[in-house]
Amino acid sequence: MTIRTAAEETAEAFAGEASRQTYESAEEVLRLYHPVMRALATAAGPTTEVVLHNLDGADVDLGHTIMAIENGHVTGRSVGGPSTSLGLDVMKDRRADHDAFGYTGFTSDGRELRCSSVYFHNAVGDIIASLCINVDLSPLQQVRNMLTALLPASTTAADGPKEHFGTDLVAVMDSMISDAIHEIGRPVENMSRDDKISVLKRLDQRGATQMRKSVEAIAKRLGISRVTAYSYLDEARAGR
Repeated sequence: MTIRTAAEETAEAFAGEASRQTYESAEEVLRLYHPVMRALATAAGPTTEVVLHNLDGADVDLGHTIMAIENGHVTGRSVGGPSTSLGLDVMKDRRADHDAFGYTGFTSDGRELRCSSVYFHNAVGDIIASLCINVDLSPLQQVRNMLTALLPASTTAADGPKEHFGTDLVAVMDSMISDAIHEIGRPVENMSRDDKISVLKRLDQRGATQMRKSVEAIAKRLGISRVTAYSYLDEARAGR
């Protein structure tokens, strides 16, 4: 059984409220919910990060979306810091329901997080801000490891998206590339041509190829040229 934190329950409680309301701007969301952020972080403790992202406008700079943050040491971010990999998905369809609860995230140093995100819309339905709660599970995992002889490990995987955190978009992108490579199940040096095309396809579907200089970074990790990477990307898209 998954133990839900008070912060997660609170996030779900006002998610419905947020979905019924509209807001003029991200600044209005900040004004209304900044006190709530501090209350959540204080109640949940230092392992829980609460962050508000500004996603307002047609040309959002995903490298600098953080308007307010509590317990930023959890992911190493601060005001003015970047969005995560999920920000890319939101920008693809800003009128969809992207609210998600209890999904898995990873910090740039490999710690596992349990995350929940609530999105705020303006009067025309576009997403303009998001409130995210990220719980560092590593202290609990350390305790669980000490008690494995007494308590069986859970085998239930949390449903939902996978999120990648970093102190900048380069770190976010690198984490996404590592995850896609890991999913292939073999080292890069043993990958076939089709394996590498599959890596590019996964990253393209997750929005990573929208990032600046992403294809060059992917090519470097896969040990192929930039030209070859673009060729593989074209094949991946053609095979959809």
